[in-house]
Amino acid sequence: MGLFDWFKSKRQPQIDPALWAKTLAGLPFLASLAVDEQKRLKTLAEGFLAEKEFSTAGGLPLSDEICVAIAAQACLPILNLGLAAYRDWVGIIVYPDEFVVARRIEDENGVIHEFDDVLSGEAWEGGPLIVSWRDVQQAGDGYNVVIHEFAHKLDMLNGEADGMPALHSGLDEEEWQATFLAAYDDFCRRVDDGEETIIDPYGSDDPAEFFAVLSESFFEIPEVIAGEYPAVYELLKRYYRQDPLTRSTNAANAANTAAS
Repeated sequence: MGLFDWFKSKRQPQIDPALWAKTLAGLPFLASLAVDEQKRLKTLAEGFLAEKEFSTAGGLPLSDEICVAIAAQACLPILNLGLAAYRDWVGIIVYPDEFVVARRIEDENGVIHEFDDVLSGEAWEGGPLIVSWRDVQQAGDGYNVVIHEFAHKLDMLNGEADGMPALHSGLDEEEWQATFLAAYDDFCRRVDDGEETIIDPYGSDDPAEFFAVLSESFFEIPEVIAGEYPAVYELLKRYYRQDPLTRSTNAANAANTAAS
């Protein structure tokens, strides 16, 4: 029985074990999860699929592969936060490739500017989340459009995306602002100076993008965040209640032991 059969029957979706194994194998940052974490992620992803509504655009056929790949990556950031972190919205729209959004903005002089914005993903406050399937498939080495857009959704839990998500107990707003803004200012300086950063320079666009970009890197290349911005790494570790650097180190050590 495919996912769509489960959706029609109104029962909790059950991800096919073979498809789940294939999904994990294609995403090293998920494959490095401990066995118990992978089990919890699968259960969370099934709950996610039961709550969210997937649709496609641009002629892309909707498939179990698409739904599971997005669900698995979307649920990684909330592995220890729970599905409630993605409350109050349901729609996920998947395009085959980058898509165009018409923009209309007014500058400080009152002049209206209209232009087309080519995007790989976008999250709307209170509305759907949109991603390019081609970009979803390019996940790895610090680039992850799913984690990026879902980080925006976490950021929007307490209002407009501004780089500070709704904080749970044990996290202080003043500490968050001081730590993140210091790192953001430093990162902007590095980008403005022409430095080729491992962290996506798009993070210098504004604090909201900095949080989303750092979230991508936190889960995919944690050693970079821990090395360049250790205070931010510790803050993200406390926020997400996960330690991807220790996780990847343990997975590498286990692989080396098995090979020897």
